[in-house]
Amino acid sequence: QVQLVESGGRLVQAGGSLRLSCAASGRTFSSYCMGWFRQAPGKEREFVAAITWNSGSTYYGDYMKGRFTISRDNANNTVYLQMNSLKPEDTAVYYCAADLLPGVVPAAYDYWGQGTQVTVSS
Repeated sequence: QVQLVESGGRLVQAGGSLRLSCAASGRTFSSYCMGWFRQAPGKEREFVAAITWNSGSTYYGDYMKGRFTISRDNANNTVYLQMNSLKPEDTAVYYCAADLLPGVVPAAYDYWGQGTQVTVSS
């Protein structure tokens, strides 16, 4: 069982940067692959990034490559999403998720946080 709590979302101007954090509870955090998804109003939940349990592999959605970076700190049970060069279209609720295997669709993940709002103004 893993419980996830996201933080770091806020209002930022276009071109700015944000770092989201996702704190996990549970002693087995290091066993889980972690993912970030986002959902804008009226749209489906969209894959942002994922990282394997040992940071050996990372995956990114097509629109995030080169701007977003996922990382994790297993000693502190935290996964991060560094977002640079933010655009208004990045506005969404950002969710972190956990599962034993990496995936790029929401159905691949069993555990979810409550989300954190990111708003990018033009």
